[in-house]
Amino acid sequence: MIGKVINHRNDQVTTSVDEIVPKDHFLRTIEETIDFSFIEEKITPYYCSDNGRPSIPPINLFKMMFIGYFYGIRSERQLEQEIRVNAAYRWFLGLSMNDKVPDHSTISFNRRTRFINSTIFEEIFDEIVKQATGHRMVSGRILMTDSTHVKANANKNKFIRKVKEERPKVYIEELEEAVQEDRIEHEKKR
Repeated sequence: MIGKVINHRNDQVTTSVDEIVPKDHFLRTIEETIDFSFIEEKITPYYCSDNGRPSIPPINLFKMMFIGYFYGIRSERQLEQEIRVNAAYRWFLGLSMNDKVPDHSTISFNRRTRFINSTIFEEIFDEIVKQATGHRMVSGRILMTDSTHVKANANKNKFIRKVKEERPKVYIEELEEAVQEDRIEHEKKR
């Protein structure tokens, strides 16, 4: 007998994000291993202590950027959408399923305006990557190439191994390109 399709999409359940994310998820390992507390000390000069409304926690802003960098999400708009639907990303940021995910424009504004003319993003990314490398969580990416153009005695076992280091600056530049493309596509002003 074929079972009848039952729609449970609107069922409300009592659970926590912590229960949903597997205990062996990589982001749990990162949270246990990487010390993000240095971020607050580094960014304090960029925030006013007695004026304005409270910001999104700066550590979360950088954790969001780290998620994008680590998982290859090359657009702040896409990053917002991915965090909205991914329980592991929410767990990593300390968000419940009911918490509002910061808007992509907030992420972009902080990256483009608050930290303008500074290398703070690169410094923080470098420190996180340094800690991750120190704990053997990441290593360089390897690109193998054989650029021989002569068709003769090609040895498929010969190759040159080169390690290419991917820098956070490149990621930030890619995000900026995505913002500009989005502005053009939606006919938005700067």
